[in-house]
Amino acid sequence: MNILEDLKLQYKTGGIVQKLIFWNIGVFLLSLIFFYSFSTRQFNYPTWLGLYSNFTNVITKPWTVISYMFLHGGFFHLIFNLLILHFSGRLFVTYFTERQLFGLYILGGIFAGLVFVISFNLLAKESYLVGASGSIWAILMATATYAPYLLLRIPLIGSAKLWQVVAVILLLGILSSPFQNIGGHLAHLGGAFFGFLYIKLLQNGTDLSKGISKIQVFFEGCLHQRKKLLLKKYIEIQ
Repeated sequence: MNILEDLKLQYKTGGIVQKLIFWNIGVFLLSLIFFYSFSTRQFNYPTWLGLYSNFTNVITKPWTVISYMFLHGGFFHLIFNLLILHFSGRLFVTYFTERQLFGLYILGGIFAGLVFVISFNLLAKESYLVGASGSIWAILMATATYAPYLLLRIPLIGSAKLWQVVAVILLLGILSSPFQNIGGHLAHLGGAFFGFLYIKLLQNGTDLSKGISKIQVFFEGCLHQRKKLLLKKYIEIQ
């Protein structure tokens, strides 16, 4: 089995966490081709992809509250986020469904993005936001809120409760970003708060991810129908 076939198999069988990791890596590779400046060594994301704090831009390009969460500012930004996504996502799906994880990923990112936009308008500053951190922090905090005393065995360290591990990860996330990156920190905290709120509402019988799940089911149904039609045409041709 070659590398391409192995990647295809991992994508098909890995579940939603694996798919989200693949999507983020794929978008990052495309970003390197289209938006990376080797002279300045940074990404230059256009206003129709990154989430800009200008209210007008958000209103005229509402899809940016979703597109921004699949973009990243650099290799280490991407790697740190994907490591935390893998860790928190695997734990989350031991208690909840993959559809709930995907819904939380999208809604947590949207909430974090709106916190960023509103905060920067209150501060009368302009900036833009990229990264899946808000979404990932929502998943991480949701898992810790639901099972804070889950005991984890960490190599070379020993045992620790989940809430302790999450506290360290959140601290590392804050310290790993430049201190002047106030927008990113506010978005992170917004995502974490949404994860906490999501679990509290879920425990009271309200699943905020249901709307996203219905949209997901609709598109999966359309894709399945298209595959059936293509297969039928292929059989007829043969």
